Amino acid sequence: MSYPLKTIFYFTFIVFLVAYPAFAHDFSIVGYSPDDLGSEERLHNLFVTWMSKHLKNYDSLEEKLLRFEAFKDNLKHIDESNKRISSYWLGLNEFADLTHQEFKNKYLGLKIAQEKQVDSSEDFTYRDVKSIPKSVDWRTKGAVTPVKNQGACGSCWAFSTVAAVEGINQIVTGNLTSLSEQQLIDCDISNNGCNGGLMDNAFKFIVSNGGLHKEEDYPYLMEEGTCETKKEKMEVVTINGHRDVPRNDEASLLKALAHQPISVGIGASGRDFQFYSGEFLTGLVKRC
Repeated sequence: MSYPLKTIFYFTFIVFLVAYPAFAHDFSIVGYSPDDLGSEERLHNLFVTWMSKHLKNYDSLEEKLLRFEAFKDNLKHIDESNKRISSYWLGLNEFADLTHQEFKNKYLGLKIAQEKQVDSSEDFTYRDVKSIPKSVDWRTKGAVTPVKNQGACGSCWAFSTVAAVEGINQIVTGNLTSLSEQQLIDCDISNNGCNGGLMDNAFKFIVSNGGLHKEEDYPYLMEEGTCETKKEKMEVVTINGHRDVPRNDEASLLKALAHQPISVGIGASGRDFQFYSGEFLTGLVKRC
């Protein structure tokens, strides 16, 4: 079924975390205890335990030593941040053996258009809405699919696009259908696959392509593949177009969110994002 997807918006916004001291929580949440920093032997034992937990294997002793050095540097940052910041905490997750630059190169992929974008306040779909509810949770309304994992592919733009299309499709048809990010990565030549992209371009591709395939028909590979044109006769979900929420307009953003899930890009290039482990985000987040 076809329906105009109305909202996509890049913006600077504030997210709030519940204030709890990091070490008021079980050490298993953050992955280490202060005692682990007491000696090189304890650090190495922690690293080996972490490797086992996250199924890490390295091709050579040199690579393992390199990763151990990155691990120690990251642990130092994590521990110092947990002591300094009480509103959220960081932990030794699966990215703890990557330098921050490696993490950004592998996992971040939003590409902001360089040209000036036109303010769309005059044709904003929900411009004349007068009242909105105090809260809306599109998960409980059945418009959000389970959490997906983009892996080591800079395809966040595709996941953001697809989630918004899945949501508006459920609102219109009543059916929550998981759709294919891989099709966008493989076939949308206006974007750059695992090297990043922009959601506006992806929405335009879905319109011009006549829709997007189901996830089960075009599954995710965590890497760039070849565009599967033979799948053309399979079922697709379509949209008529998209609209940007007016820039720097919180009221319009809330109006849009009250009516449908929207596609949003945030700048996750800060080092704390690499190791974030809890609570609700409350810090200032700047768009890429």
